Amino acid sequence: MKNFKLLTIGYLLLMTISAFAQQTSKNRLSKIESDSLMIAYSKTTNIVFPFAIKSVDKGSPDILVQKAKGLENILQVKAAQKGFFQTNLTVVTADGKLYSFVLNYDEESPQLNLTLNKTKLDGQEIYFSDEIENDQYIQEYSKLAFYNKKKVRGEKESFYDIDFSLNGIFIRDEVMYYRIKVTNNSKINYDIDQLRFFIRDTKKVKRTASQEIEIIPIYILNNVVKIEGEAENTFVFALPKFTIPEKKYLAIQLMEKNGGRHVELNVKNKKLVKVTVLPKL
Repeated sequence: MKNFKLLTIGYLLLMTISAFAQQTSKNRLSKIESDSLMIAYSKTTNIVFPFAIKSVDKGSPDILVQKAKGLENILQVKAAQKGFFQTNLTVVTADGKLYSFVLNYDEESPQLNLTLNKTKLDGQEIYFSDEIENDQYIQEYSKLAFYNKKKVRGEKESFYDIDFSLNGIFIRDEVMYYRIKVTNNSKINYDIDQLRFFIRDTKKVKRTASQEIEIIPIYILNNVVKIEGEAENTFVFALPKFTIPEKKYLAIQLMEKNGGRHVELNVKNKKLVKVTVLPKL
């Protein structure tokens, strides 16, 4: 009887291990291979995807990425820093497919124009956004945001006589409009290298890279590249509608070309929800 009980327990244990092994096999993740991509500081790499780009995540701030203006399936990539360390780029397209790239620096022979294999045979090479039906409306609403008297207070930073402020947040349909004023109080011209929007983690965990998601503008009103000495400019950035998850914030970064007068605004979600609805055209 004792031996029978031992055999029964052994059989049940064997069956449990077998079932667990089968379940583990079913749940095993399949590996998504990454493509290698060589990019440069002085040249732009264009990647044409088979479907509209929905999400972009870069592994390092040493990389610049943006959608081609008015197009939804072309991504433009270049180095923000010469000789950067190897990093990565992740792109998700409208068909739910994830693309992964390992980026390396090559100033002499970068890959300039790439087309990814299509998953469908028919269709056009370039895809325009379905969400933004008419660019003219975006431009007109940007003007309304520019002249609107409603202001956001308290979002201002100054550095080396450069005042950088977010003084208006507006919305119409699926687009948000950010009114940003840059004042150059010095006598030296301020050449703009970058004015960009990121969603970042509030806290960086030790030995872990903070995830950074860039929000690409749909349209920019008064998009100048230089603020003359003792002058100012007010921009309006039209961005896809978004809110900020818990423990994250919106970083608006202004960087000087060939200079060190860099300024950054950190905006929390409680400020973004105080948005003004623009009247319908």
